[in-house]
Amino acid sequence: MHAEISVRVTPRSSRNKIQALTDSSVRAWVMSAPTDGQANEALIELFASTLKVSKSRISIIRGHTSRSKVVQVDGLDLATCMALLG
Repeated sequence: MHAEISVRVTPRSSRNKIQALTDSSVRAWVMSAPTDGQANEALIELFASTLKVSKSRISIIRGHTSRSKVVQVDGLDLATCMALLG
């Protein structure tokens, strides 16, 4: 079981935050810069802390160099993820 969530990321923000937009998409703000994968790592840490799962259960499956990404969460279904992120 896994969930795939569309994410629009804004790097270099003043805070780390996630906001649910629709049933399967979210908007995320991370304080890290988008260099050397720092923003991607910050996004994974933000998802892990918000969903209360380990970082190893979260991966970026599309959009490693883009602001629009698809994040996969193993072990949780989409409805549960969106409820926790909302």
